Amino acid sequence: MNQLFDLKNRVVVITGATGTLTGSAARYLAAEGARVVFLARNAEKNDKALAQCRSQSPEAQCMGVIADVLDRTSLERARDEVLAKWGRIDGLLNGAGGNMPKATITPEQDFTDLDFEAFRKVVDLNLNGTVLPSLVFSPALLESGGSIVNFSSVSAPLMVTRVVGYSAAKSAVENFSRWLAVDLARKTGGKVRVNAVLPGFYLSEQNHSLLMNEDGSYTERGQQVIRNTPFNRFGQADELHGALHYLLSDASKFVTGTVLPVDGGFIAFSGV
Repeated sequence: MNQLFDLKNRVVVITGATGTLTGSAARYLAAEGARVVFLARNAEKNDKALAQCRSQSPEAQCMGVIADVLDRTSLERARDEVLAKWGRIDGLLNGAGGNMPKATITPEQDFTDLDFEAFRKVVDLNLNGTVLPSLVFSPALLESGGSIVNFSSVSAPLMVTRVVGYSAAKSAVENFSRWLAVDLARKTGGKVRVNAVLPGFYLSEQNHSLLMNEDGSYTERGQQVIRNTPFNRFGQADELHGALHYLLSDASKFVTGTVLPVDGGFIAFSGV
C-alpha cells in the first residue's frame, strides 16, 4: 500500500482551529486518521469545534488546548499537554489570523484615516501569531520530523485594495515561511519542512457581509472578486483539504519554501 499520503496517527497542531477554513481542515484531517490538536483562545468555541469533529468522525483522535498565539507561556503549556498525551508533534498548521475593520481603508477614506493601532493588531495577530507558535512547537518537530504549514493570502502577492494591514501581514508571513524553510532545511537536512497555502476568496463569517447581500446576491466587492476569479465563484472550505493534506504528508517530503495557491485562478488572472 502506498504510504505517501498516509496521515494515520500523525499529531497535527492547528492554531485558530475554530475558524471556517481551519475548522474544516481539522475535521478532515481527523477523519483521515491524524491526531488533531484544536488550539484556540475561546474554550466554548473550541469545545463546540471538538464536538462537531467527533460527531462527524466518531473514531476521531482529537484534543483541545486553550492558548493564545501571542502568549508564549500559554503556547508552551499547550505544547507540553500535547507531548504528555501523544509524545510527539508531526505537523503545525498556523491558521490563526484575521482582519479588523479599522485596519482597512474604505472607498470614502484616505490612507491618512488609517487607525494605526488596529493596523498593529492585525500585523501582530497574523505575523507574530505565526512566528511565535513556530518558535514554540519547532523543537518538538525537530525531534520527530514533520511539516509546518502557514496561511498566506491573495493579498500578499497582489495589491488588493482596502486591506492594508492584512496585506502587509500576509506578505510578511510568506517571507517568513521562505526564510524558516531555508534555515531549517540547511540545519536539519530537510527533517522539517515549511510551506504555505494561499487561499483565494472563501466565504466565512468574517467576510460574508462584505461579499454577499442578504438576498444572496453579490455585493459590489463580491462582484469584483468574482470577475477576477476565472472559476467564477468563491471557494469552498473542503477545496483546501487536498493542498493541506499534501503539504503535511510524505507526498511533499522534498518540498519546502513554497506557497501553494488554492484560489480558483485569482492570482493567475490579469483582469483582462
